[in-house]
Amino acid sequence: MTTQPDAPAPTTSLPSDGSPTVLFTLTGPDRPGVTTAVFQALTRSGVEVLDVEQVVVRGHLSLAVLVTAGDDEAGTISAVRVVGGELGLTVTGLPGTGDNSKRRRNRLAVTMLGAPLLPSAVAGVAGRIAEHGANIDRIRRISRFPVTSIEMDVSGGDGEVLRRELTAEAMAHGADLAVCPAGLARRGRRLVVMDVDSTLIQDEVIELLAGHAGPEVEKQVAHVTERAMRGELDFAQSLHERVACLAGLPESVLDDVYRSVRLTRGARTLTRTLHRLGFTLGVVSGGFIEVVAPLARDLGIHHVAANRLEVVDGHLTGRVVGAVVDRAAKAASLRRFAELEGLELSRTVAIGDGANDLDMLATAGLGIAFCAKPVVREQADTSVSVPYLDAVLYLLGIPRSEIEDADEDLAPALPGEAEAPTGGNRS
Repeated sequence: MTTQPDAPAPTTSLPSDGSPTVLFTLTGPDRPGVTTAVFQALTRSGVEVLDVEQVVVRGHLSLAVLVTAGDDEAGTISAVRVVGGELGLTVTGLPGTGDNSKRRRNRLAVTMLGAPLLPSAVAGVAGRIAEHGANIDRIRRISRFPVTSIEMDVSGGDGEVLRRELTAEAMAHGADLAVCPAGLARRGRRLVVMDVDSTLIQDEVIELLAGHAGPEVEKQVAHVTERAMRGELDFAQSLHERVACLAGLPESVLDDVYRSVRLTRGARTLTRTLHRLGFTLGVVSGGFIEVVAPLARDLGIHHVAANRLEVVDGHLTGRVVGAVVDRAAKAASLRRFAELEGLELSRTVAIGDGANDLDMLATAGLGIAFCAKPVVREQADTSVSVPYLDAVLYLLGIPRSEIEDADEDLAPALPGEAEAPTGGNRS
């Protein structure tokens, strides 16, 4: 069979820069039939529609329509004003020439999150964008609960420079911010890899295990864990030191600990939504495969990497088996998962909270520090400071309304929608 070349794109009737056009803006109370009435008036005027933007906020309509001027520009403007007056709308008709100017290159998606999101944060970020000669082309709200988030379409700016400066500006006002390439770069399948302890779950598994060894051991392990997460200790050394404290515990405590772990709020929403989008999920943990693997299975997470505890005669020996999953191993695991999925690293997202996650966050296309230590927030691409893991979805440009609509559609159960095991405290 002979393959024919693509046919040339059809020509359009869009006006040249010198052709007369009219920009209408209509504002006022929204109600059914407003848009119909406005466009029926334009139909009678015999013009062409070139661009439309409409938004409704708390029942207040803002509608912008760009049309060709037609043979009777004054008559067109008068017709729309009459209809607008009948509907209780304020109408302006601005004659001019040409269509919208082509948006500049280097298009970016700038997402801001706040609880609350303060005007000073928006003003500060918008000011920095303007200082760099970039332009905000469009703004929309992504979510109102559990955090308020907005997304700005920005063009004409240097992504790396804006990321550094806008992130710092947002943080100064108590907000989180992400700068990502816009357009096709945000679409399509991705790999999302998460840390487990204090990220996917609220707990540190080794501390839960230590709780079965008595209060003194629990206190000792918690102290070493905190120093390791701050980057003050070599992770492998601290892991061996903490695991040694667990020697003699019966193997059965692993099941007890698994049943007691608490998912971070929003974890099920995050995993369920990502599965619906066709994303692939992975977890990498400095914790233990005996707890992490069944947790990943419950959430439908395909890729897993974690440490393995040595068990002899039904008891923990206080040693780990094989190489330690440390900072470098986490990054290597992300690369391996991406290769198995046939995805470029630019198509990966990593989420973590501690110094042990820094290499993984730096390797991913987008590294997100989740409720993280200061050193991690400073080095990650972006951060989420609120304790809701599903806020990550907003950084990916997924509106809360679409998440809720998908849940209400009562689609067949997907991985990540299983009920919590009996006795578990799952959010």
